[in-house]
Amino acid sequence: MAKQLNLLENSNVIPTALHLEMQRSYLEYAMSVIVGRALPDVRDGLKPVHRRILYAMHELGLTPDRPYRKCARVVGDVLGKYHPHGDQAVYEAMVRLVQDFSTRYPLLDGHGNFGSVDNDPPAAMRYTETRLSPVGAQALLSEIGEATVDFIDNFDSSQQEPVVLPAQLPILLLNGCSGIAVGMATNIPPHNLVEIVDGLIALIDRPDLADEKLWKLIPGPDFPTGGEIVAAEGIRDAYTTGRGSIPIRGITKLETIQVGRGKRGQRRAIVVSELPYQVHKAAWIEKVAALVNQGRIEGISDIRDESDREGMRVVVELKRDAQPSTVLQQLYKQTPLQTNFGAILLTLVDGQPRQLTLRQLLESFITFREQTLTRQYTYEQSQKETRLHLVDGLLASLNQLDAMIDILRNAPDGSTAKLSLQNQLNLSEIQADAILAMPMRRLTGLEREKLETEREELSQRLEQLHQLLNDRRELLKALKKDLRSLKRKYGDPRRTIINSIASTEKQLEQPTTPQPRSRKSAQPQKTPDTLPNAPTEPEQTLLEFTSHGYVQRQSATTQPKFPKSIKQGEDFIVEAQLLLTTQELMVITGSGKAYPVKIRDIPPAAGRKQGIPLVKLLPNSAQSETVVAHFRVPDDLEKFTLVLLTHQGKIKRVSVSELTKLTNRGMLLTKFRNEDQLLYANLFTNTAAQVVVATSNGRLLRFEINDKQLPIMGRSAQGNQALRLKGKEKLVGCAVLGEEENLLLVSEQGYGKRLPVQAIRLANRGDLGTQALQFKTAKDGLVSMVNDSIASEVMVVTSVGGKRLAMESVPIWGKDGTGDPIAKLNPEEKIISVTPLVQELTV
Repeated sequence: MAKQLNLLENSNVIPTALHLEMQRSYLEYAMSVIVGRALPDVRDGLKPVHRRILYAMHELGLTPDRPYRKCARVVGDVLGKYHPHGDQAVYEAMVRLVQDFSTRYPLLDGHGNFGSVDNDPPAAMRYTETRLSPVGAQALLSEIGEATVDFIDNFDSSQQEPVVLPAQLPILLLNGCSGIAVGMATNIPPHNLVEIVDGLIALIDRPDLADEKLWKLIPGPDFPTGGEIVAAEGIRDAYTTGRGSIPIRGITKLETIQVGRGKRGQRRAIVVSELPYQVHKAAWIEKVAALVNQGRIEGISDIRDESDREGMRVVVELKRDAQPSTVLQQLYKQTPLQTNFGAILLTLVDGQPRQLTLRQLLESFITFREQTLTRQYTYEQSQKETRLHLVDGLLASLNQLDAMIDILRNAPDGSTAKLSLQNQLNLSEIQADAILAMPMRRLTGLEREKLETEREELSQRLEQLHQLLNDRRELLKALKKDLRSLKRKYGDPRRTIINSIASTEKQLEQPTTPQPRSRKSAQPQKTPDTLPNAPTEPEQTLLEFTSHGYVQRQSATTQPKFPKSIKQGEDFIVEAQLLLTTQELMVITGSGKAYPVKIRDIPPAAGRKQGIPLVKLLPNSAQSETVVAHFRVPDDLEKFTLVLLTHQGKIKRVSVSELTKLTNRGMLLTKFRNEDQLLYANLFTNTAAQVVVATSNGRLLRFEINDKQLPIMGRSAQGNQALRLKGKEKLVGCAVLGEEENLLLVSEQGYGKRLPVQAIRLANRGDLGTQALQFKTAKDGLVSMVNDSIASEVMVVTSVGGKRLAMESVPIWGKDGTGDPIAKLNPEEKIISVTPLVQELTV
């Protein structure tokens, strides 16, 4: 019979109470999940899997300027080197970093099928490709290195991986994060980069900044899919306590669509253009259809998805007797068209989970960024000092060249030469080694100059580094400079609208004009989206006008981005103006009528790439017209005057005070004869002195603005003839300006010059004018005349594209001569127009 084994006789087993062992093991497992999987680090805002994906791609060299690489290759590197978990888990994390509807600022750039807002699955990793996005590469990995952040061994001690990435932006707030750990969860909403950077800079400048002022800079989350936050209480709770419920609605508006013939074929429909964050469109449509079939939602006759590449468009067709406001309330209540985002600002701080406020999140990032900059500058200082020491040694040897050559000639070996250099030339061991390794070309005079220049640059940089490391104010200045640079490069308009709960139903009672039901023509009418009631207090907002006649309303903190160049037919921003929401625009059309447009009626950008056509904000009767000019309605109208010029050369002056009773029906400013149309409209103060009119033949007519030359006329007058046009000659410019200003003249074949106004002969209205531009060939002609005081830059548009040009780069000429070439044109290329890029960023 076998002897029974006594496990306790050699004291190899330690008796432990079961409940104590379970408690210890569970806590170890819980902390492992919390720290190693589910919660992001407050410093770089990443979970370990995201950090390892980004670092592995950095090691592979997948920068934004390199070709895409298969996702399977990246996943393989992540699994083999840093993250020994399932490949699907790593791939799913990678996919979310690519999806622009899941991540506010995608850190990866994908090529292939990475899923859709309809919850379509991405293609397998063997088909898709990826690389780092510009913001991911610059904001997270551009400063990576052991000098900046700590590195640790990977799971098998065969590789080194960073503990944290040296983030230059608070990715945790920009992209948000969600995760479920053991006994705790995090759900941080995404935010707008421009607002977060403004908040960081404000906290750096004023650490004691009041919460209310901080909330004005960062008013709330900004979700990738847009939508509308309808109550600010949840935002305030989340920002002050770390927890809050934020209600989000989709963006809807009411349209009248055509489903049959005549008026009986018209139906009202609720059109959904944006859904709340993380609501899948296909699932939402199925939910609505199921509720309608169950009889839980009444008043809906049909629902269809008309989304395309231009954006989302879900049409909810209503029955004849249905009330849109009632149907909408049912959709809000019973479907995810309105949902709550439960914000939990839980993150890892020094390896421990903590629930933070908005201020604490921002302060934690500022502290981390100070530490990384200090480490980076300290390492750079060490490197520069070492290099400066070597350069000093090289220069010292060159200054004692004969002695150095004599030492080298007489030394029997390298070791003896090294000791002799140290003793006789008073050099260090490192300097002596550098001299012995120095090639003969370093003995030339040019190389000596290069060393002296390098020494001067090193000394200047070391002085800057010393100042940065010993003066915290200078360090914070550098930090703010980096933030502003990233803001200019990657900032974009807010997508999510923030409002208190408003009577959307009342605005739904104002449908747009009928639309046919066909897919191509069933696009949304270009009318303002359904928005909450306008605020009573004036707020600053930025209006951007484009060359194709679009207008988009942005946040007041948005930085206008004029393009450096454009492609053929491409739209671009031509004017950026900071206004108050209580102000109005005066829009003048080619028919000679003026219309008012309230700033608050212009829909916010909310993710629109192009804005809305300015003409679509006018009454239906004017929406087929051409906008000639637009101005902010001045407060003191009596001090302003309008000068109007038609295609046929009729000019008149109108007092703006007549427009005090301007209504939505518009007001006629002038009458026409022989199918004439308005071409130019200039608004100016009554102190402006002169007007200049230009023709395509290069003639410029300059005359005084006074009661004799250009008297004020009534709105029903046709005006007087400014000048007679010859043959195919046409008007190409009209400017109102003072005596000390200059005009930019540009010809069709690319010649241009700036011409002082005084160089043009002062004449009378109706005269021939002055030949102010000569042409190289008979086929050339004047294209544009621009007052150089209204903008510092212009966009020169040609038949194949265009590029930005600084006014000061065009030389000043007299009235004689062709000017200088301002653009290199192909043989068949011609200049079409020259548009000033106007910025008015003060209210």
